[in-house]
Amino acid sequence: MIKPIEDSKIAIIGLGYVGLPLAVEFARQFPVVGFDIDEKRVQELRGGRDNTLEVEDELLQSVITETSPAAKAKGLFCTADFHALADCNIYIVTVPTPTDRHNRPVLTPMLKASESVAKYMKKGDVVIYESTVYPGVTEEECVPVLEQVSGLKFNEDFFAGYSPERINPGDKEHTVAKILKVTAGSTPEVADYVDDLYKRVITAGTHKATSIKVAEAAKVIENSQRDINIAFVNELSKIFNLLGIDTNEVLEAAGTKWNFLKFKPGLVGGHCIGVDPFYLAQKAQEVGYHPEIILAGRRLNDSMGKHVATEVIKHMMRKDLKVIDAKVLILGFTFKENCPDVRNTRVIDIYHELKTFDIDVDVYDPWANPEEVKHEYQIDILSGSTAPDLSKYSAVILAVSHDQFKSLPIEKSSEQVVFDVKGILEKGKVDARL
Repeated sequence: MIKPIEDSKIAIIGLGYVGLPLAVEFARQFPVVGFDIDEKRVQELRGGRDNTLEVEDELLQSVITETSPAAKAKGLFCTADFHALADCNIYIVTVPTPTDRHNRPVLTPMLKASESVAKYMKKGDVVIYESTVYPGVTEEECVPVLEQVSGLKFNEDFFAGYSPERINPGDKEHTVAKILKVTAGSTPEVADYVDDLYKRVITAGTHKATSIKVAEAAKVIENSQRDINIAFVNELSKIFNLLGIDTNEVLEAAGTKWNFLKFKPGLVGGHCIGVDPFYLAQKAQEVGYHPEIILAGRRLNDSMGKHVATEVIKHMMRKDLKVIDAKVLILGFTFKENCPDVRNTRVIDIYHELKTFDIDVDVYDPWANPEEVKHEYQIDILSGSTAPDLSKYSAVILAVSHDQFKSLPIEKSSEQVVFDVKGILEKGKVDARL
């Protein structure tokens, strides 16, 4: 028998960009245990600080508790000790779903989380997954692990749900409670239960899908659709560049039509748009279908970093600037503006391509953590509040549109190339933009 929602104690597995905001929302009404394998991350959160900047310190501090809250209490207890999950009855898994170097889905974090949760599951418990996956992962991959480790029977002793995350890192307007949430359950009754649970904290409302597979599919196509649309305008950018036409001006003109989709060219990175299409493609190929448009979009978007570097070098040569041993500055390294997230940033592609021409490349980003960049990408970047002297570089590439960059004295000259990836500078100040 499932415990009434009002008497529930919730566990959130994974306290990153997805898990922490959700944990904080639930902790305002329920007792919540937040688990993360990163002890440093746990200690930081216990101290009332979120280095992802998704949750404001004041809000985090208002829900943090030093000990695990008792039943019918409320608050968030962060821990790296799985034993703290023993008295929970709702488990929400929000771990990453990355791909390997061959772009194949890596389900290890989900399966490991499932194995750990199963050790503490009891009859009547509900396990809900939020991680982005291809259709079938919850019931065909995770549930068997839950059954095997717990010894409990699915849909008799325990139940499953799925409610895909819709977190947009760095977006302070569309926060977790303000984005409509898709929900699903392993039985009609559990679907109602999961939907009711999320309705307690999602002010934007919920959409109850007809099955877990439908909800999984809905999530994975959200980002695949964006990826394909961005790939289209990236291809237009390459074509219009050859035709000597400004892409942004073309899109502005076309955007006057009421049903024109307003996408812009750019680098496509991050943990969602640049990754999720591979999950759908993998499942499609397993059932014998080769997805042409999805993979073509991925290939085109992954080519944009090299394209930017090549265009910069062409402009340097046109100005008779030395290429080999030249100094080039890349402004920005995170995958998007005003956000510290460097996961799957495609700025690294610009960097690597420039280095193949023996160019001395500096990267400056006041938002990125240099230690994290060094660990993930093995390069050193410049940080801090003061930008380097732009005048000492033969080329400046505005790769990420952080607010701090908009006031920098960036302007093309006979001695310097300026390439604006994001199209935020005045046209007359740059040599080129996507």
